Amino acid sequence: MERMPLGILSRRRSSRTSPPPHLRAPIPQGAGALDLTVHDPVGLPLSAAKVTLTESGGHQLMTGQTDPHGRFTATLPPASYEVLVTADGYQPVRSRTSVGDGSRTPLPTITMEVAPAPPLPTAGEWQIDPSHSSVRFISRHIGLAHVHGRFNDFQGRVTVAPNAQDSEVEVLIHAASIDTGMRLRDDHLRSADFLDVERYPYLHFHSSRFVHRGGTRWAVQGALELRGVSRSVTLDTRYLGVGTGIQGETRTACSAGVELHREDFTLNWRKMLDAGIAAIGSSIRVELDIQAVPAPPGQA
Repeated sequence: MERMPLGILSRRRSSRTSPPPHLRAPIPQGAGALDLTVHDPVGLPLSAAKVTLTESGGHQLMTGQTDPHGRFTATLPPASYEVLVTADGYQPVRSRTSVGDGSRTPLPTITMEVAPAPPLPTAGEWQIDPSHSSVRFISRHIGLAHVHGRFNDFQGRVTVAPNAQDSEVEVLIHAASIDTGMRLRDDHLRSADFLDVERYPYLHFHSSRFVHRGGTRWAVQGALELRGVSRSVTLDTRYLGVGTGIQGETRTACSAGVELHREDFTLNWRKMLDAGIAAIGSSIRVELDIQAVPAPPGQA
């Protein structure tokens, strides 16, 4: 079977994503329409790219995102606009265009280029700085409002390898330091129904692999131990670079997130519901903002 060249395949995919004229929404009176399509470097549609439209006077009129087919459409007052397209891991693209009254203005396809990755930290041992870091979580309370909480006591280290993908991170969280801003709920979360801090005083994460996803994005794979149960998790991580603190010290930073499911760690949701316990939802979003500094001599 003869292979279809990638360029032809991507063009065919793109042509299918443009709706025929009779399916387009009508343009409101006194307005015009702007249509654009965003592709990645190999010519495939790029979804969730952020599009910002700014008037000639500098006023930001609107922001939006491309759809799963890489398309963005907006109806606007007739005027000249700056169009800014941004996406994680790609270099921003700026262009200018004018939208006419009662007409559609299609922009040429915007092809995003991969952004250069920021410099990596120096190889060696780094310590997580708890005073400039946070471990937060978000869940639903009885299926309704969100519960926001944090762990106030944690520590960790990052071993940066010469080959960054061989690096390691280890974080130890004191389970009893959980804090949702409500003492009764926090005491319950520390009990045997949830974290069981008397038997399992720590949550422990140790990485096994760093995978570069392009630009500033990394996947940090590893094992999370909670209540004596270890499960494989992947932290969706954004590397924020290296900088200098107010005392002249070198710092490196990242943000990360992961979705956890309570039943993976033997937290029996159904049993708790039967007992009338619904302090927090069955899935929990954990978010980390981390800053690290070089480990002092002798502690590396």
